[in-house]
Amino acid sequence: MEILKARELNKIYPGKIPYEALTNIDLTINKGEFVGIMGPSGSGKTTLLNLVSTIDSPTAGEVRIQGENPHRLSPDKLAYFRRRELGFVFQSFNLLNTLTVKENIVLPLTLDGMNLKEMNRRLGVMAEKLGITSILNKRTYEISGGQAQRTAIARALIHTPKLVLADEPTGNLDSKAARDVMELMAKLNEEEEATMMLVTHDPMAASYCNRVIFIKDGQLYNEIHCGDSRASFYQKIINVLSLLGGDGHDFSPIRV
Repeated sequence: MEILKARELNKIYPGKIPYEALTNIDLTINKGEFVGIMGPSGSGKTTLLNLVSTIDSPTAGEVRIQGENPHRLSPDKLAYFRRRELGFVFQSFNLLNTLTVKENIVLPLTLDGMNLKEMNRRLGVMAEKLGITSILNKRTYEISGGQAQRTAIARALIHTPKLVLADEPTGNLDSKAARDVMELMAKLNEEEEATMMLVTHDPMAASYCNRVIFIKDGQLYNEIHCGDSRASFYQKIINVLSLLGGDGHDFSPIRV
């Protein structure tokens, strides 16, 4: 079943010299897939994420999420669509530091007016899966970066969205925390059949995906599939990145 279908997406930013950020991008993500998007800085991967997440609108082409084009919705309906159908995980965690871990996680359910019993049930299940039960009553400034990102993942998944969009989720984490977070995302993808799209510079993070799509200069460049071995998939990713070029600092240091 198709969760995301993007057809002939183009994005041109106007200006004295118009800048074509994306050209004729076709992308399909099926239910339960975990897809990585990689490319050098300025390749268009963040633009693609912004179009899929409805933060920005395409100049041409269309995005459909479970058959619906969110870009055609009224502002009120779009806000509701985003809240119900999409889950977001950011590099900077985007947690509210005036709230506890628990309050941050249940925020999407509170906005939907869910009853307290069901809210607490979902919270219990999600917190256990992510290993954060013991920190639920802490404030966000009392927890580590890895715990903050787990909290953000719990918040993104608590309302069982159709599509989870992750933007550099390991960007602010050390290598152990980054690996823990990616293992958790892969586990949730498998167990919850959560459909995920991950934009990352990090080959280690990308190696947890089922397939990785590479973008260069706003166009699809290559696509590779995982197969049986994560180690060999990681090596394939490294090989494509070296062919892609870009500056050395575009991709994080190698770590397996």
